[in-house]
Amino acid sequence: MNNKEIQEQRMKGYFMQATKELLKGEGLKSLNVRNIAQQAGYSFATLYNYFKDVKELVFLCVDDFQQECAAEITQKVNGVPGGPAKIKAITKAYMAYFVQYPSVFNLFFIEKLGDIGQKQPTANLIFTFLDRLTADDWDYCRKKYNLQENDITVAKAELNYITAGMLLFYMNRIQPASYSDFSEAIDIQINAIVDRIEISKA
Repeated sequence: MNNKEIQEQRMKGYFMQATKELLKGEGLKSLNVRNIAQQAGYSFATLYNYFKDVKELVFLCVDDFQQECAAEITQKVNGVPGGPAKIKAITKAYMAYFVQYPSVFNLFFIEKLGDIGQKQPTANLIFTFLDRLTADDWDYCRKKYNLQENDITVAKAELNYITAGMLLFYMNRIQPASYSDFSEAIDIQINAIVDRIEISKA
């Protein structure tokens, strides 16, 4: 990598970090070229040297947030045995990340994709995230318990809908009323889906 490429990578990093900080703090609605540039410490004209527009930056931040989330999850589930137990642990850690960063949850699940950019790629990136996080463990279950692919597809879809729905109600309507009740409800719902794997091996 030559000096020009290093400089370009560094500058993109500054603007992406500034965008991520604003998204975590104030959310998408307050985001514009000028406050991103101000947060990064550069002029808004400089931003256009590296990005097409704000939507491109936000799209890249979605991917970056997912990498950040995946790194946190990896740390939290370290040592959990593969298979059903790890699927449960990953799913709980995935939900905990969004509780920790409500603005990121809103970006992923509430904001209109037209405000983010690259609609279909963004939708695919978000919708397949939990599937990608748990892919190795679902594959482990499929082989160990001789599961049908359709059974796994259904279970993955249920996890996606349950997690998004529970997060939506908890973070926007405070239902359940406390995090401990929310955590308990998560356990019940995740167990109901994943424990069917244990039954299937009998």
